[in-house]
Amino acid sequence: MSLPILQPGLLAEVRACRICEDTLDPRPVLRLSPQSKVIIIGQAPGTRVHASGIPWDDASGDHLREWLAVDRETFDDVDLFGILPMGFCYPGKGKGGDLPPPKICAQTWHARLLEQVTNPPLLLLVGMHAQAHYLPTRKRTLTETVGAWAEYGPQIMPLPHPAWRSRQWMKRNPWFAAEVLPELRSRIEMLRG
Repeated sequence: MSLPILQPGLLAEVRACRICEDTLDPRPVLRLSPQSKVIIIGQAPGTRVHASGIPWDDASGDHLREWLAVDRETFDDVDLFGILPMGFCYPGKGKGGDLPPPKICAQTWHARLLEQVTNPPLLLLVGMHAQAHYLPTRKRTLTETVGAWAEYGPQIMPLPHPAWRSRQWMKRNPWFAAEVLPELRSRIEMLRG
């Protein structure tokens, strides 16, 4: 695994970000290299990831790696998988679960970080927050957006969030395992070379 070498100081600047420190305990969690072939744009770290500082270091991460058909070592290769959540820090608890990621994070950092990636990566838009930001022409619901995955071209794949709730969602939408996951795995395998 190589170390990320982005614009001098950019990752350090992001990791030192305190834009939202009035409401959160900042601890930005991300991983990116100029060579990242796949960039996973998810929601925001949960409490376990916030504590460990390791992206997708929880049950959702296990489920995501299962979808991708990769082991932990492969997933941790920053030249293969970059991690760029919509919010880099844990957003806090709300009534129905974690709060949504603050929009200021992606607005402030994403463009600067993505312009450092040398080749057009495969963007995995995990969950509705990433899809709302990156797909202005998304469908009415997450299910419809994920179901229309082929419309977004070879460089973008919308996915549901791999939280525990997605197991029920997958039972109601068997086409995801039958159509989307094989295509996702095929694209990942091609990029692994």
